[in-house]
Order: sequence, then C-alpha cells, then structure tokens
Amino acid sequence: MTRRSLTLLKAFVALACSIPFLILVARIAGFGSLGANPIQEVLHTLGKTGLNLLLLTLTITPLRRLTGLNWLVALRRTLGLSVFGYILLHAVTYVVLDQSLNWSLLLADITQRPYITIGVAALLLLIPLAVTSTNAMQRRLGTRWIKLHRCVYIIAILGVIHFFWQVKVTTPEPLIYSFILIVLLGFRVRDWLVRQRRSAALSRP
Repeated sequence: MTRRSLTLLKAFVALACSIPFLILVARIAGFGSLGANPIQEVLHTLGKTGLNLLLLTLTITPLRRLTGLNWLVALRRTLGLSVFGYILLHAVTYVVLDQSLNWSLLLADITQRPYITIGVAALLLLIPLAVTSTNAMQRRLGTRWIKLHRCVYIIAILGVIHFFWQVKVTTPEPLIYSFILIVLLGFRVRDWLVRQRRSAALSRP
C-alpha cells in the first residue's frame, strides 16, 4: 500500500470513528430522541462506543497475523486515539452532567462503587498511552514504549468488567463482550506460547 493510500485510509477510519459522536450530537440537538434519561443515554453511548473501538483496536494484531496485511498496524494509533477521545468524553459527561461537579459525591462514588473505581482506573491507564502515541515518543522510549502500551490489555479487561458490572438488567450483551475479549487475549497467549516453544527449540544444542 502506498503512503498516500494509507493516509487516505487513516482519514477514512478517523471519519468512521467520529460517526457515532456526530449522531449523538444530532440527537442532543433534537434530531432524534435520547429517551427518558438523556444523561444516562449519552454516558452509555460514549462509553460503549469507546469499548467497541478498543476491542476493534485489539483485533488489528490477529488480523495482521492471519492475513499478512502489515499495513493494518498503521491504523492502531487512529483507533487508539479515538478510544481515548470517547472514554474521556464519557468521563467528562459523568463528572459534569451526572455528578454536577459535586466533588464529595464524586469521591464517594469512586470509592464505594466498584464499577466506577474500575472505570477511573482504565481512564488513568489510557492517558499515558495517548500521550506517548506519537512517533517521537515511540523513538524516545524505545522498548519501554512497547511495554507501556501493553497496558491496553489491562485497560480492555477493566473496560469489559466496568461494562459488565454497570449493566443493571441481565442481558447477553456483556457476555458477548467478555467472550470477544477472551478470544482476542487468547490469541495473544497462544501466539506467545508458540514463540516461547520456538525460542526454546532454537536454543537446544
């Protein structure tokens, strides 16, 4: 794939990632309904979109390995920054609209409601990944950059648990998200085990 084609593809992916946000803005502006609880609907839409994009980001490596399309790696940054944008907006909506900037109530929520605690932890882990997403930071950190960005696996686990615990009514949706995450992480564990076996075989006399 040429550099120009890849640039156009990145722009298309960025536009596609923004569509759920634009639809949400249109609904807020009156072109649609937000239901009986608009704040919760906004919270749910932003958080769920962020989680969807996070799982989509984790599919890049398996797809690249299975298809040999190495250019897919170039899309991870666009997807990752979109994840951060949605989760940040999710958090801002919670703090400003849901909690009305009531810091004492917010602190009580974080410390007493486990799914909120996990959500905050996931956001805090996302921040350094977003800050170090540039090529310059990748060169500066070297191998430490790879280790740091492996935190995305922890973030994904926290995100799915946050969603699972947040759902008040028993539905299959959290189970589906959990299954997808298990498959994506399982692929990586299997890949790591294969590499370990190959390394051990090469090291034998």
